[in-house]
Amino acid sequence: MKILVWQWGRRGAGPRFGACLAAALRNRPGVDVTLSLCRDAEIMAGPGAPRCEMPVRTYQGIASFLLRVATAPVALLLLMARLRRVRPDLAICAMPGPLDLLMALALRPFGTRLVVVVHEADTHPGDGFPFQMLLQRLLCRYAGGLAVLCAHVGTQLENQGLAGRPSTKLIRFEHPPFAFDMPAGERIEGPPRLLCFGRLLPYKGLDLLAGALASLPPNIEIDVRIVGSGPETPALDALRQCRSVTVENRWVPETEIGSLLAWSDALILPYREASQSGVAAAALAAGRPVIATRVGGLREQLSNAPQAVLCEPKAASLSRAIQLWLEAPRHVLPRSDASEVWRQAASDLLVAIETALPAKRAHGINGTVGLDSQAKTAPNQDANGVLFSYQKNANGVYNP
Repeated sequence: MKILVWQWGRRGAGPRFGACLAAALRNRPGVDVTLSLCRDAEIMAGPGAPRCEMPVRTYQGIASFLLRVATAPVALLLLMARLRRVRPDLAICAMPGPLDLLMALALRPFGTRLVVVVHEADTHPGDGFPFQMLLQRLLCRYAGGLAVLCAHVGTQLENQGLAGRPSTKLIRFEHPPFAFDMPAGERIEGPPRLLCFGRLLPYKGLDLLAGALASLPPNIEIDVRIVGSGPETPALDALRQCRSVTVENRWVPETEIGSLLAWSDALILPYREASQSGVAAAALAAGRPVIATRVGGLREQLSNAPQAVLCEPKAASLSRAIQLWLEAPRHVLPRSDASEVWRQAASDLLVAIETALPAKRAHGINGTVGLDSQAKTAPNQDANGVLFSYQKNANGVYNP
């Protein structure tokens, strides 16, 4: 089976998600993977750049994006010429972006099955770009399958009429952990260290975190770092007024994330709303406990995580969660084998895709002839006909 994985973002979790998925799929027997990333993606710089067979120039700002849109017919023909050499049986969009409709159109002449990994069904306050959801929903209507990383997003897509239809199958995936290189060395003595990392946007609940930290008893010693990029807000000013809190409003390059994780004793996600979290996935891979609000898909993602503390999206509840973490015995958690988790997740995803979108004559994931279009049932299918690549545990949460 020939598989194309693409993600054309320049920064953030999207390119890394695409690269990790492609690397995991390469370990499957009978699978030939082509990865397409933006040439200017941050992850492509440096000695650890992923193997990328189809680098693509996208845009670096509004002006270059408008130029790409104006020259789309020419770009479409050039992209089709490149795809003709690959002729993928399956294409996976690892995270939707502004130019992905171009790839979807270029794939149509080849009869390629298309699956889109949908991370968000709606934009969050202060997040996204103009027409983001319009473009994503158009892309979803071109796809034969939508893979979601939590049931919360799957339900939203069904309510929007984008998934659960005969023409578009819903495939439940998971968010495997992101592993970053962490510097070796013993932790320097000092107060417990709490890290809030990521884009500093309104829906991240920074005001809740400020209220929670301000209400901690004065005898509690704790060092807190708020690190990420975003607009200056009253919430950031309030955090700067809290004891032992440092706010670093800046973009964090990929090469620095491992050092941030190594500094921390735990990560805190005070979100007002969320689907799932790449930050939480990185924390779990690093063996760090997570304190998070019980919103969106975070409950599903973290319900079985070791030493995770979940609370309500209220300052008082968040403050109590921080105190519970401080009172609990502190154990050094082992780092997870992120590569192995990705390999298993990718294998399960392929099984679910083969079941949801069987090809009449396609080489299957084990190098044998794939399922034909008359397949009637799925091995992992719930009462509503939703296909998923992992099982529910006793709490009704989907796990590998």
